[in-house]
Amino acid sequence: MKQIITLFSFLFLLTSCSNDNNSNQSDVSFSTVVQKDLSPSDQKPIAETKVVITDAQAWNAFITKISVVNEESKYFIDTNIDFTKFQIIAVIDQKYLNGGHTIDITKIAENKNKIYVKVEKLHTGNIATVLTQPYHIVKIAKSSKEVIFL
Repeated sequence: MKQIITLFSFLFLLTSCSNDNNSNQSDVSFSTVVQKDLSPSDQKPIAETKVVITDAQAWNAFITKISVVNEESKYFIDTNIDFTKFQIIAVIDQKYLNGGHTIDITKIAENKNKIYVKVEKLHTGNIATVLTQPYHIVKIAKSSKEVIFL
């Protein structure tokens, strides 16, 4: 009987001492700069990527990189980012042989050390035969915290 009580006490201690990092998280507000599809180039392919951009030089280089085929920045809601107040989070999906795919930043949350970006694929395509590469770019308040993509 003593062993059973000891076992249950030990199990109780293990379950009550769990470290739930999500309990200290708060949502981070973000605004979409653009969400659409690239028309990828076979000559200058753009790799699937998840990136945080914290300065104007990196932002301009990123815009140049994604504008190989079309001038993508003409679709942006905001191109003049004040990098003293904001930073950019961008995700570019893989190439697809058909349209209708999306890559979506659906939630951003933070705790005292990190920012967590939830990336989902809400639409999975097969609408038309066309080479596409979905991307989503958002703006959040400037932070020195590490960004983790989920």
